[in-house]
Amino acid sequence: MVYEITEQQKVGLGLIGFGISFTFLGVSLFFDRGLLALGNILWLAGVVTLIGWYSTLQLFRKNYKGTACFILGLFFLFVRWPIVGIILEIYGCFVVFSGFWPSVSGFLCHILVVGWVIQYPVMFLDRLRRV
Repeated sequence: MVYEITEQQKVGLGLIGFGISFTFLGVSLFFDRGLLALGNILWLAGVVTLIGWYSTLQLFRKNYKGTACFILGLFFLFVRWPIVGIILEIYGCFVVFSGFWPSVSGFLCHILVVGWVIQYPVMFLDRLRRV
């Protein structure tokens, strides 16, 4: 499966990657607000660059519950409650992007090491059910 991506989409993927990295680093450094905020800004800029303004607005308008949780998480992050903010943001992302999870899991299962890590617990639970 080969996907053709433009230079703009490559930049969007890079911004998303840096956003996730900064967010992970912010959580690792005891919820550093600056890194978390920078990670959110880069992640949002990457999503907009990857799929475009119109598609991003449609995506966030379609899922009001996830959008509200994500925006509320950003608010809590900026008013110095980073733990509550990150929890709400993660929940909001899962709700907003819930339609993409089957595609993402199918893609991740085809990656060599990641696919094995994802499929191993499922195979283990299947074996437990048979016994």
